[in-house]
Amino acid sequence: MKEALFTSDTAVQAYSPNTVFFCPEESHFYSQCLEKMVLKHCTHFDSVVEFGAGDGSPVISCLLKIKFDGSIQGYELNSEACELGQSRIEQYRLEHQYTIHNKCFFKNFSSKATYLIANPPYLPAPDDNLYMPSLHGGEDGATITKQLLSIGCENVMLMISAYSNPVETIEYALNQGYQVVDFMISPLTFGYYSCEPKVKKTISELRKNRKAFYSQNIYFLAGVLFKKRDSYSTDLSVELLRVMTAL
Repeated sequence: MKEALFTSDTAVQAYSPNTVFFCPEESHFYSQCLEKMVLKHCTHFDSVVEFGAGDGSPVISCLLKIKFDGSIQGYELNSEACELGQSRIEQYRLEHQYTIHNKCFFKNFSSKATYLIANPPYLPAPDDNLYMPSLHGGEDGATITKQLLSIGCENVMLMISAYSNPVETIEYALNQGYQVVDFMISPLTFGYYSCEPKVKKTISELRKNRKAFYSQNIYFLAGVLFKKRDSYSTDLSVELLRVMTAL
C-alpha cells in the first residue's frame, strides 16, 4: 500500500498532471532523502516545515515506514493537491504528525522550525506559461531555492537539479552561512514537465554557459542537507558539485 502512493493507481489519477504534480520517480527519491537525512534524526522536540507539500505522498511514505515523534507542517498553494494530501493523511491516520495547509509558506513560516524541507520548483524558463506554472523556478530554475536558503532556518533539506544552475546555488548557500553536511544523488530521465519545449530550450541555453549539466536524456537530482556553518561538521559542497556536474 505504501508503494501505491507513487503509482498512477492512486487517487492522483483523477487529476491532470497539469493540476497536481505527478512524477513517481522524483517523489520516491525525495521520500528517501527525507527519511535518511531528516526524519530518522528527529526527536519529539523537533518541528519540520515543508514548502510545497504537493499531494503529500513523499512525507506520508516516510511516516508509514519509520518511527517519528516530531511534527510536520506542510504548505501548499494548490488547493486540489492540498485536498488530495489531506485525504491521504486522514486515510493513513497521520493527522497527529502531518498537516498540509492551503496557505502561502512565505507568509506563515515559523522561525522556530528545526528543519525546512522542500522539493522546490526548479524548471528554468523565461516565464511561467508552462504545462504546470507552479513548477517554474525562474530563468535559471534556482530562484525559489535561493529564497528558501535566505530564510535562515538552521537545517534545510532541498532537492537541487543539475540543470538548474547548481554551482551558483551552492555558492549562494555558502554565502548565506550554510555548509553541505549530507547529500544523496539519483539519475533521472527528462520527463513530462522538463521536456516541455520552452523548458528544454532554456536548459540547453544554460548548458552553453555551464549552468546546466546533463547527458542526452539523463540529469542528476540531489537531495542536499544544508546546516548553518559550525566547526563540528565537514563541508561536502565540493564533493557534491563534482558529482552533479560530471555529466
